[in-house]
Amino acid sequence: MSWDTRFRLTGKTALITGASSGIGTAIAEVFADAGADIAAHGRDTTRLDALAQKISVTGRRIVPITGDLADPVATEAVAQQALEAFDQIDILVNSAGIAITGPAIEYDLADWQKTLAVNLSAPFILSKALLPGMMRRKQGKIINISSQTGVIALPEHAAYASSKGGLNALTKSLMTEAAPHNVQVNAICPTVVMTEMGQALWSAPDKKDPFLARTPLGRFGEPVEIADMALYLASPASDLVNGTTMMIEGGYSSI
Repeated sequence: MSWDTRFRLTGKTALITGASSGIGTAIAEVFADAGADIAAHGRDTTRLDALAQKISVTGRRIVPITGDLADPVATEAVAQQALEAFDQIDILVNSAGIAITGPAIEYDLADWQKTLAVNLSAPFILSKALLPGMMRRKQGKIINISSQTGVIALPEHAAYASSKGGLNALTKSLMTEAAPHNVQVNAICPTVVMTEMGQALWSAPDKKDPFLARTPLGRFGEPVEIADMALYLASPASDLVNGTTMMIEGGYSSI
């Protein structure tokens, strides 16, 4: 198999949550370029339609799906809609996420529960729905978009960090059950990525500058950089990679 073939997704179908913005959009575009058909979940139907038009030009099939991932029933419905559209899902990318920050002692319990529901429970529900088919076919990939805050500490991120730390643990636990069936489960832990959410939370100089000063590379990430790592983890090139948390954070956690 040639090197470019090892990084292709020809004939594969992928469910990508959070595909209407940021990292999710970039992953959908990169996967389609690599030959995959896409079940694109998101909350913004206008953006999903724009994404569908862009991907359709490549000749790949894309099916937009909406659903509130804070709701377990709606989350299960997202998985079922993807299966109805494509019969099987070969790759699941749990990219959707929310970040509601604030001091832990002032944090609203409803925001805590919503953060865990979207960032941790939804990936579990979707994985539970799609893993049986992957395991039965002896082939599949689950990629969880986590965060460096699931590994290192940041102030005012108690809920977000807990959800991402839990997602990292879920990644490893699912791997132990999926690996005997030739299914790989991995997580990507990016630094701040310059999506709309990243810009909203990290544009202020008094917050941004100290963080970048601690980052050896001295910059934040771009969505396509995370998408490229997701492509590697989705492709045959990474078949031996399993249960990992791939740090993409400019060296922050190494010092």
